[in-house]
Amino acid sequence: MQRASDTDDLAELVTNQHQQLRSFVRTLGVDADWVDDVAQEVFLVAWRERKSFDADRDIGKWLRGIARNLVRNELRKQSRQKRLLHEGLSELLLKHSDAEVASEEHFCAHGPELRDCVERLAPKSRRLVAGRYEDGWNASDLADHLGMTSAAVRQALMRIRQQLKHCIELRIAEASQIDGRFTT
Repeated sequence: MQRASDTDDLAELVTNQHQQLRSFVRTLGVDADWVDDVAQEVFLVAWRERKSFDADRDIGKWLRGIARNLVRNELRKQSRQKRLLHEGLSELLLKHSDAEVASEEHFCAHGPELRDCVERLAPKSRRLVAGRYEDGWNASDLADHLGMTSAAVRQALMRIRQQLKHCIELRIAEASQIDGRFTT
């Protein structure tokens, strides 16, 4: 028999993560009619594997990783391809998502530099970054909110990530030069 606290924990996990996870699943090219099913599968896998989760890690990131793996499995299963809008598009979005994870890890390792660089962005770019990474909105949601097309949002976010990466690299190089002056 399942304990009441287990049920409460699952309910809390779903309540806290459901909306952001649905948005993320949608960005992977999953048909809108199947987003809830994929999100539900993610929660079931997470619940089954909960003992392997390190509580010090970001649970949202862990759930997104499970979602990526489920979508990859969908790509491999010919009989279930109807859940995806377009196989090639989903593969492209998965590659983009993987690159985004690498970027997120790069950015997370340099938090103070990132905050400084984000502050230097143009106001519209800051709204895009906040909408995508703080509020968890997908490109369609941001496009509707900011009066842009989804493609323009994705293109702008790609340029902003490159701009932030360049800014962080400059900040790190500047900090290294300053440190070098004090150690020599």
